Amino acid sequence: MDLVAVGVLVGFLSGFFGIGGGTILVPILMYLGFDIKEAVGISVTQMVFSSLFGSYLNFKKNIFKIHEGLAIGIGGFLGALGSGYFLSVVPSRVLEWMFLGFVAFAMYRFFKAPHAQGAAQEVPVYVMFLVGMVIGLFAISIGVGGSILVTPILVGFFHLDIKKAASMGLFFVIFSSISGFISLSLFGHIDYLHGFLVGASSLIGVYFGIKLAHKIERKKFKKALIAIYTLILVLVIRKIFF
Repeated sequence: MDLVAVGVLVGFLSGFFGIGGGTILVPILMYLGFDIKEAVGISVTQMVFSSLFGSYLNFKKNIFKIHEGLAIGIGGFLGALGSGYFLSVVPSRVLEWMFLGFVAFAMYRFFKAPHAQGAAQEVPVYVMFLVGMVIGLFAISIGVGGSILVTPILVGFFHLDIKKAASMGLFFVIFSSISGFISLSLFGHIDYLHGFLVGASSLIGVYFGIKLAHKIERKKFKKALIAIYTLILVLVIRKIFF
């Protein structure tokens, strides 16, 4: 029952913040006694569920267009294919430090970005593809879908509307998580029972999280994103140093 409750909570956060869920799920699983590599496998499985359902709900609300996220998504899919090998050769301690740096960078970009965005920049397709590849490899290897880096990049560098960027970040997770699931499965890093349990229960939370995200104003939405990143950062720091 603990994992069902965790799934619902992570699903809500996933839907509301446009994240795959691994950003908060991995630290929680580590606190519940799972090794980081076990936590990564469960997290990636959950992200397949939450990203598919969440992106479907966002698409129905016309928050984003599918073609806008294809280049970065396909890049993420290809990059994530290498995550199984990467996870096999990199020590757990190094993964923990990578996770910490990942979240810290995301917070930095959000603090710098204004609440109200200017005109979105035209980004070449090949740039989005390459960005997706790098994020896909790196993110899946530490158990996150990549949206916590995709969203700050789209907001902080390319000036996209924050809600649209969050929905595109969740769409990116479809590609990276499915690819990562395949790769991690081949290398024996997926805990299918716990992963599917958390993933299935997360769908309930995703539904309500997205409903709330569509209603909240953008300034409050950005503050909420910074707050959740701060919480994640504290959890990871405590795990590493204490």
